[in-house]
Amino acid sequence: MSFLDNISWPTLIMVALLLGLAPFVPEPHVLEKLRMLMAGELSKPMDIFDLVMHGAPWVLVLAKLARMGARKGKE
Repeated sequence: MSFLDNISWPTLIMVALLLGLAPFVPEPHVLEKLRMLMAGELSKPMDIFDLVMHGAPWVLVLAKLARMGARKGKE
């Protein structure tokens, strides 16, 4: 059993929506940081930390989905 198996879907979704998108106004923080990354403007350590912090829950969601898919493929 892995770390991802121990995280429930409701908890993971709630964390992804709250931490991953906060602050909500004027736009979700993770989207702002992704735009900065695509424009090549993500250079300050604080901005990189923000991207990692707000993006981590979404990475966990994708990893859990991939793990579920891999386990289904083995069945």
